[in-house]
Amino acid sequence: MKGLAGKVVVCTGSGRSGGLGEGILQRFAEERCRLVVTDLGRADSGLGEDHIGTTGEMEAVAAGLRGSGAEVLCVPCDIRKPAQVEALFDAVIDAFGSVDVLVNNAGVGYVMKPLAELAVEDWQLVLDVNLTGAFLCTQAAAARMRESGNGGRIVNIASQAAKSGFRHMAPYVASKHGLIGLTRTAAIDLAADGITVNAVCPNHVTTGLGAKQSEYFASLRGLTPEDYRRGIAERIPLGRVGLPGDTAAAAAFLASDDAAFITGEALNVSGGEEMH
Repeated sequence: MKGLAGKVVVCTGSGRSGGLGEGILQRFAEERCRLVVTDLGRADSGLGEDHIGTTGEMEAVAAGLRGSGAEVLCVPCDIRKPAQVEALFDAVIDAFGSVDVLVNNAGVGYVMKPLAELAVEDWQLVLDVNLTGAFLCTQAAAARMRESGNGGRIVNIASQAAKSGFRHMAPYVASKHGLIGLTRTAAIDLAADGITVNAVCPNHVTTGLGAKQSEYFASLRGLTPEDYRRGIAERIPLGRVGLPGDTAAAAAFLASDDAAFITGEALNVSGGEEMH
């Protein structure tokens, strides 16, 4: 794709092997970009090690990307904390001299409970990571892009849940709908600086998080996870569930010069399941 070679790409929530963030960075590695792997690094404040990328996992992801020839920086960051977000982008500038692309991918999607059983702590955790974290990273990245005078690209990984409601997922659905609102407003506010802001809205993707969601909803229906996923594929016009590479390709396109006149959009990557 045009204009991506040599660009510096920061992808949050990219420290887990087999995760969507790793898949996104693999695609940018193919485009010969310089990459920043960032994740929480250690368990903290409601996020256990089974839900985050530890520092060891981050380094393993980085090693794989380096093996494909990419230049990679690893920076642990809790995107809920403004000081850590600022330190992340300062480290990127120190290492690479610029921030050209931000992919807001970090998210909490494993809080699945009926609305009546949700604790305010459940709600706040999801909103803090999925929406406030994206806001803080967008603000910090945009400031560096503005200082460079070269513009930039921000791509928010939203969800089909940004367009439709889903049972037992009130915090996730609310946060992803909010992310579309942030995308549209940031696109307007940052346009004068040559910064485009768009979102990608995948449906079910076969990652670790996707597995947790399918296991939960399969159990509600008395199905095996395999049968549940088969049902998803049957209702998708293109006949299969999504892969990390599908979302990664859309993110790379929106970050490229080919998408220079696209901003404020929320692009469905759903095999035809979601069409609005």
